[in-house]
Amino acid sequence: MKDNSRQLEFMEIDLSEEPETAAVPVPDRSTIVQQSAHDTMQHRGGILSSEKRFVEEATQWAEMEGDASPWVPFMSYWPTYGVMNEAQRKWYLYWRKEVRQGSYPDTDLSYLFVHIYELINGIGWQNPEDGYDQLKQLWVNYRERLPQLNIYMQEWMVDYVLVHQMETSLSEVMDLSGGYLPAEMLDMELQRILQDKVSDISLNMLQRYYDYDITLSKFYRDGGKEVMEQYIPRVMVLVDSYLERTRQVGLLPEFEPNDEHTVERILFRKAVYDDSIYGRSVSFRYMPIGEQADFVQMVTRIYRCTENKLRELLGFRGRLRGQTLEPELANLIERYLDKAYTTEQAEAVEQPVIRIDTEKLASLQQESEYVRLALTIEEDHPSEVNDEEVNHANVASNSVDALEARDEITPTEGSMESEPCAVEIATGAQVELIGLQWDESAETDLDEEWLLFANELSPQQVQAIHVLLGESPDIELMRLAEQYGTMPTLLLDEINDVAMETIGDLLIDGDRIVPDYIDVFEHVKR
Repeated sequence: MKDNSRQLEFMEIDLSEEPETAAVPVPDRSTIVQQSAHDTMQHRGGILSSEKRFVEEATQWAEMEGDASPWVPFMSYWPTYGVMNEAQRKWYLYWRKEVRQGSYPDTDLSYLFVHIYELINGIGWQNPEDGYDQLKQLWVNYRERLPQLNIYMQEWMVDYVLVHQMETSLSEVMDLSGGYLPAEMLDMELQRILQDKVSDISLNMLQRYYDYDITLSKFYRDGGKEVMEQYIPRVMVLVDSYLERTRQVGLLPEFEPNDEHTVERILFRKAVYDDSIYGRSVSFRYMPIGEQADFVQMVTRIYRCTENKLRELLGFRGRLRGQTLEPELANLIERYLDKAYTTEQAEAVEQPVIRIDTEKLASLQQESEYVRLALTIEEDHPSEVNDEEVNHANVASNSVDALEARDEITPTEGSMESEPCAVEIATGAQVELIGLQWDESAETDLDEEWLLFANELSPQQVQAIHVLLGESPDIELMRLAEQYGTMPTLLLDEINDVAMETIGDLLIDGDRIVPDYIDVFEHVKR
């Protein structure tokens, strides 16, 4: 009979050396997630996948609320309800209730992931906008306490926006993530903004399109970032409008249909996500704006021209060198910044602070009504008015007089019947003037942008233009500004802002209409 036994052999081990297993790193979370999903996929014949099981449980737990419970630590590479113990479940339900009510107690990242998984799988909200807002609030309120959250949320929020076609939220996601968007999505978002509303553009969004790193500039680091964030969107609106008016093409490059690219993006990577809900991936099309050298050069030169002018206005030594913007556009930008920056700096110092005591105003209204009622009764039935009512009416009347004497209520010039008060003007009551109007004989000669400009003006801006066309503009403009609780320079700048967005140029220089445009107002209805 054959002997199958083997001889035992021993080896010596030096215990002074650290075993090799000590050097094995903790596996990446995504590896475990993918492996777990793969394992469950092999057994789908008889059981639910881990993702579907999570969604099923989340649906059952969606409306549950927990009582106040002590915090219990929770750390898992694959956080779901199934890996929580009883104490952790109690804390989670209590914490989620607090979050839904607008309170955000300290907790572990794994608890956040479970709630985020609920939201991206469509559980816990009635409409996509509500789900987006809940995700955003979680991100905003925990990003500083749990910085690791940023890595995941900046991708998952983008996926959520794409799935629910909430294109206008991409810029907000980019701002929340410190300027990050995938390159193709940044091109798509920039295209949307340049087509729909150029004023929504931001310094963050444009950083990818400059041909150098603007953050390395000393001016940018020493306060220039704030002023560039303020003025770059306005300068872009100015240039885009000017180019559209003079060359029939704005900042957006012209593309051929076959230039459009298609991208397929995998949804909610590294998350517990059931792809039977919204699909495994989402496709979108975009124009590769960032690959257009002419566009990059134009944006860079606009930025350089704007920064150099702001360096001059802020007294910052040194100027950026390199290819300059064509003189026509450079002059337009410099002229606008001269006016806008100087005016806004002056107003920041001089602008008065106006406060309204709403309680006192309500009390005065009540007392005034009592005075009116008392006087009416006295006129109709003088014998029925007692001394106490007359005394109360006198006190109320005196208090109104005293308040007006202290300028806490500022009546407008003229009688109350003939002229609406400032509050009525601000709310639009008793105002029939909607926009600037020309005589019908002149309208056919006006370009479309002038008609758009006329329709965009507010009532007080229309009145200001009429004042500028009058004989004593300085005095009348001051009166008009006081009537609306503002300043003449602010009122005129607001008109220039409208002009920039419509006709593409400044309408008012100093406190007068620019001579080049004075003929346009020759037939304005008075």
